[in-house]
Amino acid sequence: MAKAKKLTKGQHRRIKQNIANKLNKETQITWQDNELSEQQTGIIVSRFGQHADVESPDGEVFRCNIRRTVDSIVCGDIVVWRQGKETQHSIRGVIEAVHERTSVLARPDVYDGVKPIAANIDQIFIVSSVVPAFNPDIIDRYLVATELTGIKPIIVLNKIDLLSAENKLKIDRHLQLYHDIGYEVLYTSSKAQQGIENITDKLNDKTSIFVGQSGVGKSTLVNSLMPELGLLTKEVSENSGLGQHTTTVARLYHFPTGGRLIDSPGIREFGLWHLSPEQVDQGFIEFQSYFGYCKFRDCKHQNDPGCALQQAVSDGKINPLRFASYQRILASLGDNKLTSRFN
Repeated sequence: MAKAKKLTKGQHRRIKQNIANKLNKETQITWQDNELSEQQTGIIVSRFGQHADVESPDGEVFRCNIRRTVDSIVCGDIVVWRQGKETQHSIRGVIEAVHERTSVLARPDVYDGVKPIAANIDQIFIVSSVVPAFNPDIIDRYLVATELTGIKPIIVLNKIDLLSAENKLKIDRHLQLYHDIGYEVLYTSSKAQQGIENITDKLNDKTSIFVGQSGVGKSTLVNSLMPELGLLTKEVSENSGLGQHTTTVARLYHFPTGGRLIDSPGIREFGLWHLSPEQVDQGFIEFQSYFGYCKFRDCKHQNDPGCALQQAVSDGKINPLRFASYQRILASLGDNKLTSRFN
């Protein structure tokens, strides 16, 4: 008997998509114009395949179909929608258009290119923690991403109740570096309820999102800020030392003070392989005055003679820790075969 041929990832993905398309056709509701009310504005609080939850100005949430003419909808989008005069199979309306976004947070996807995660964000809380191991390289990757979007980043060190004398000095040195170049740094502990009020103050009248490796305590922080939500949390795996994903769908929540919080699926590592070296350059704000002054126009900022960045490091104007992180990010672009798909 011949051995069954193993399907590739691409074939599995196409089969899955075909099944999803069939299910969507079976559940898709076609609205006639006279069955819909007047257009109104709402905000996307969550997205589920071909459906999305829209919140009206009075706070009521309606599950809606999405018109085929609408290219992309993510949590936080401001949309034009119409309510159905009758509810059909739990669907209460249809989304017809999306307003222009003021900002968008996206990440690269192996199959679908760059995928938006959330829109119209004012600030990003980059959450790191003592457990899993503190990793400034991942913070730097998030900073590159936020600088390219123009969204304000705020760095948060969580689980400070687990700081020991041994690792406190090293972590403080890294965080002071971020503070010195202009980034805001907050220290928190959900368990000890330390620093929570500092985050609460920053959330007022803003739309915020928490990002970071799985296991750094994003959902736990949200529970501390909004206990009524009771979001599911999991401890860091004792076997792998890695966090376990707890949030499966991005969702928007409201604070009593008027601010909004988008809770997004955990991301272990924020890939930057879709970026060009020039885009990575923009993510290191303290390097900007040195770009363009290297001896050679094609300087790679490694061991190139006459490199202005290398000289700035030698002169103590650029911290060697940040410069080493910058070089590692640039090297990762060349090492990853997926980079050529985007560049």
